[in-house]
Amino acid sequence: MEPFYLLAENDYSWQQTIKKSDFIVSFFRIESEEQAQTYIEQISKEHHKANHNVFAYVIGDNDEIKRYSDNGEPSGTAGVPMLEVLQKRQVHNILAIVTRYFGGIKLGAGGLIRAYAGTVAQGLDEAGLVERLWREKIQIDIDYQNNDQLTYWLKQEEYPVFSTDFDTAVHHQVAVAPDQVKAFEEELTNRFAGQVSFKKIGETYLEIPAK
Repeated sequence: MEPFYLLAENDYSWQQTIKKSDFIVSFFRIESEEQAQTYIEQISKEHHKANHNVFAYVIGDNDEIKRYSDNGEPSGTAGVPMLEVLQKRQVHNILAIVTRYFGGIKLGAGGLIRAYAGTVAQGLDEAGLVERLWREKIQIDIDYQNNDQLTYWLKQEEYPVFSTDFDTAVHHQVAVAPDQVKAFEEELTNRFAGQVSFKKIGETYLEIPAK
């Protein structure tokens, strides 16, 4: 399965100057085209004096929706290069808007392509990405006597704990990769001599910093 990356924050902006033109990229996490249009209108109003507000976005686990606009730049020199960067980086559910304030020096078609693609690529490097991982939510039930040892082991093995509840026993909700559930349960059953039980309570997505 190919990695599935998302913007680390809900929104982020970054800028650079190329031959006196300012290029400002604004990123947003999005789930729908309505959201995308709202942000595009927002940036267009915020930068209404800019020469161009170029956008590209992808939505869906398999990029079912892909849109871009050159917003007045020569066809194929702005929106398409931006879209290609998003797809090459495997970033999903993201909108990128590059605002350009023209500085008086023309860049030519090749220069524009490099400027728009480069601004998005460098902006993503600065913004940071997270990888979305599909996980089983497993509830572990254990007695108080063994709880400290279990908690220590989960931390050492880097299993995320969503919540912990206490009553007659201790109940931890833990995220485990689907292909590791069997080995996970066997390891803990052996480690605690069977004094532990498990229950699958759902599935979830986990986001971890991209390497």
